[in-house]
Amino acid sequence: MGTREQIVKAATAGREAGERGEPPTACPYPSTSTLRTAWIRGYATTRPLSSFAVPFARQE
Repeated sequence: MGTREQIVKAATAGREAGERGEPPTACPYPSTSTLRTAWIRGYATTRPLSSFAVPFARQE
C-alpha cells in the first residue's frame, strides 16, 4: 500500500495522462498496487468511460 503522498501523486499522474489523451493501459503501476487504483481514478476524472457506452433510446 502506498503512502498518502504516493497515492495523491499517482492520482495526479493519472489525471495528467488522461488530459494528454494517453490510453488507460499507460498506467505504470502493477495490477496488484493501490497506486494503480489511484492512477485509474485520476485518469477517469478527465476521460470518463461514458464515451464507450452504448447510447440508449430515449422514451418520452
